Order: sequence, then structure tokens, then C-alpha cells
Amino acid sequence: MIVRTAVCAALAIALGASAVIAQSKAIAERKEIMKGVGAAAKTGAAMVRGSAPYDNAKAVQVFVVYANAAEKMPALFPDDSKTGGETTASPKIWSDMEGFKAAMAKWGAASKAAQTSVKDLDSFKAAFSAMGKDNCGTCHEMFRISKN
Repeated sequence: MIVRTAVCAALAIALGASAVIAQSKAIAERKEIMKGVGAAAKTGAAMVRGSAPYDNAKAVQVFVVYANAAEKMPALFPDDSKTGGETTASPKIWSDMEGFKAAMAKWGAASKAAQTSVKDLDSFKAAFSAMGKDNCGTCHEMFRISKN
């Protein structure tokens, strides 16, 4: 009887730990992706401000990073990742998953279009500015909890 109770307790602990690990993995993965997005945005902003020289390959890469993130992000919000891991994901993601997925699809499509439209600093400035306003800012307002 004691052995059976110990085995059941060990299984319960293992299952609980597995759930925490899965939750932590999704949160950690989306945070890592967004760090990459932040780094790409920093590169883009430096070129727009003139504090870094314009490089068309780097400009296109900014939008490649964005498109890849937009493609991966919808799968990284399972129900068990609503809390923990210092997440700043808004509960609205789960209450409006279709809206979140639509926002990610819009961001991805805009990012792919920008990859082919960027030819010089002026076209990059226009695409980068529109991206920040129409996609990044809107999504952060709707689907992210501010750290203030």
C-alpha cells in the first residue's frame, strides 16, 4: 500500500512537472523570438535614424525576422501558458485567439511584402515606419500587458 501511494505521488509530481516544463518552454520560446524581433527592430531603427549606415541586406533581414516570428508565434500560446515565466502576454490572446492569429497573419504578410519592396533607405523608412505603426504597435496595445 505504501509503495502504491509513493508511486502515485511520484507520477503526480512528474505529471505536474511536465506541465510546468511545457508551460515554461512555450513562454521561453516566445520570449526568445521576441528578443530577436527587438534586435531586428533596433537594427532597423539605427538605419532609419542614421546612427548606422543603410545596408539593404540588413534591411531585408529585419523583415525576414518579423515574418518568421509571425509564423511561429500563434503556436506558442497554449492554454497552459497564460501565466508564469514573467509573461507579458495579455489574457486577450486566449479570449480572442482568432483575432490574435489574424494579427500575426497580417504582420507576416506585411513583413513578406516589405522584404520585396525595400530597395533603398527611403523605401525602408516607409516600410519600417508602417510596420511599427500598423502591426507592432497595434498588436502590443491589444495583446501585451505593459510592464510599467
